[in-house]
Amino acid sequence: MNKILIALFTGLFLVATPQAKAQVGDTVDALCPNAELLGPRLFTDICWDCIFPIRVSGFDMFAGGDGAPAKASEKAICRCEDPNGVPMLGLGMGMWQPARLMELVRTPGCSLALGGVTLPITSQRFRGTDGRDENDSADLVFYHVHNYAFPLLYMLELLVDSDCIGDGYLDFDLLDMSEVDPTWNNDELGFFQSPEAALLANPVALAACSADAAAASTGYPLDELFWCAGTWGNMYPLSGHTKAFGSLAQNTSMLATKKLAIDHRRGLNWRTMGDDAMCSGGGVIDVMITKSQYKMSMFYPLAEANDSHRIGETTFRWGEHRKIPGVGEDTLFNVFRWNDCCMRFY
Repeated sequence: MNKILIALFTGLFLVATPQAKAQVGDTVDALCPNAELLGPRLFTDICWDCIFPIRVSGFDMFAGGDGAPAKASEKAICRCEDPNGVPMLGLGMGMWQPARLMELVRTPGCSLALGGVTLPITSQRFRGTDGRDENDSADLVFYHVHNYAFPLLYMLELLVDSDCIGDGYLDFDLLDMSEVDPTWNNDELGFFQSPEAALLANPVALAACSADAAAASTGYPLDELFWCAGTWGNMYPLSGHTKAFGSLAQNTSMLATKKLAIDHRRGLNWRTMGDDAMCSGGGVIDVMITKSQYKMSMFYPLAEANDSHRIGETTFRWGEHRKIPGVGEDTLFNVFRWNDCCMRFY
């Protein structure tokens, strides 16, 4: 009886003491924080300016943002065929669309986007690191990555033509998790899906990345240098490890870019930019990442609510301050993708 009374008294004390409640909440948030995506922040912390410009019939009707990529279509009138081979005319249209959410977390199974829940999918022994640990791999960063479909404009019915989505995803959906991908935490296994890494491991290939760094910081990255991620360094090997030389923003942006490149190699991400991608629905399969069709906007821990950054853009312009020690050392990125499509007349 005394034990029951003590337990009830302790419970009432915790409920009635705001400080005690904050301490309990802080402990949970430190392990797996809640990005508060499914709430007011969905409208206040999304970079709405980043969808511009909107190109219709080769003209930028609503200018703004970072501009359109150089390889984007400028067709005024387009012609596609329906499943029966009947030609159909339409207007050329292109815009930046929120397409993916990528969360980079150290705790296995932790989901920032789903309210800070931890999914029991693997052992906690596979915890990631930000490269500051005092062990043999202290010069390496490793984060788990979770990839979500995020067709925000279609979900909010701001874009009602499913032909202009860029892929078949019409709702918020978890696509894959690196915890169940053996190539993400093992560089040797990752080599088998990108054997060209052996050709790119030389000083000449590394020196070429300086040109990509300059291009990414002043305009758009060079798609021809597919192995480079601008000022962030060399993307290879395509795995979850990267050098711990940069800030949280740089290291996690690099890992998010690696994930985009891996999915291009696997045929899960397609090129949705250019004249030949307008009629294909989901785009054109391209095993090398088309860097210029992507840009990212950090949502958590400190949102880029009014801007975005291109792949390889120096973090001194956008990201060195975007970190909250303790609870804000995992990140959530909104990935925008340029999509060219044909808005059919009928």
